[in-house]
Amino acid sequence: MKIDLTDTTASKINKALVQGRRAIGTPAVGMVLTLVIVTDEENAYDALKAANDASHEHPSRTLVVIKRVSRSPRDRTQSRLDAEVRVGVEAGTGETVVLRLYGEVASHAQSVVLPLLLPDAPVVVWWPVNAPLDPAGDALGALAQRRVTDTYASEQPVRELGARADTYTPGDTDLSWTRITPWRSMLAAALDQVTCEVETVEVEGEEFNPSCELLAMWLADRLDVPVKRSLSSGPGLTAVRMNTDCGPIVLDRADGSLATLSIEGQPDRAVALKRRETAELIGEELRRLDPDDTYASALRFGVDRLHVSRSKAATSPVAKPAPEKTDAAEGPVAKGEAAGAVPAPVETAAKAPAEEAAAPAPVRKASAK
Repeated sequence: MKIDLTDTTASKINKALVQGRRAIGTPAVGMVLTLVIVTDEENAYDALKAANDASHEHPSRTLVVIKRVSRSPRDRTQSRLDAEVRVGVEAGTGETVVLRLYGEVASHAQSVVLPLLLPDAPVVVWWPVNAPLDPAGDALGALAQRRVTDTYASEQPVRELGARADTYTPGDTDLSWTRITPWRSMLAAALDQVTCEVETVEVEGEEFNPSCELLAMWLADRLDVPVKRSLSSGPGLTAVRMNTDCGPIVLDRADGSLATLSIEGQPDRAVALKRRETAELIGEELRRLDPDDTYASALRFGVDRLHVSRSKAATSPVAKPAPEKTDAAEGPVAKGEAAGAVPAPVETAAKAPAEEAAAPAPVRKASAK
């Protein structure tokens, strides 16, 4: 059921939601959260479809905020709120309200969204494109316990990662991190099968793919070993090679679907490692609404060294960032020490991929067991 409202208010929208629920015979509300999607008209359809698919696992009230830019100077001074209320089959298992904001009201979207939030329920804000550099400092982001961005949709993904590290607030996350969840789970499981010391790691994937960079930073952070970032034609992440004192461990995925796990002394195994749709990614993020400390640690660990290595990659095939001066001796420091020390460097070479991210069991520092 759809109800169109023109030049309306938040009060009238709430009344339309009640009217719609009664019309389809489901007056009871069984939704677990409010999902706010901030997007533009071009990307609204895909984002809403992904949210509706995810609502089968997480029934929610979905508020789609579309800020319309008026071309005429006269129209910019005229504030207007149009809404489309959807309940029933067209809204998945929850409710959907598409909000189109015109004029001055577009600068105060939080005042429109606030009265429509479900009472006593978590709030998640998702920017499929054009995310603010500081999600927690955004007026809409300040309403949420969880803020989801996607650096892969930005024009300069690697630079965007730097901004995410500088402005990180507990509750922030990124779909580029969610995309590598299966990779992290598989690598952690592989290391649990052997008793070896990891010496070096190579992450191969597409250039400027934020998921590749995040996986390299996570491995350098958790294993405390040098990690080389090499480039490939993709799709996404294509391989991770870990050199250990017991022989190499390789996870290779050349076609974006099926990967091969090779461990020294064991037969090769084929594992499913397909590239996931947006609905699966957003559904995974909605399963946990607490801060992702693993993402925060990986993001803060490697982003500075990542920029240094890329700036030197043009003049040398393998670039090593120069160690920063600290009061302590050279070499890696334990997590939690002074911010000036440089842990394991993340290098950049000539062959690499990128893709997925999220949360499996952490890999132990420099060893499997």
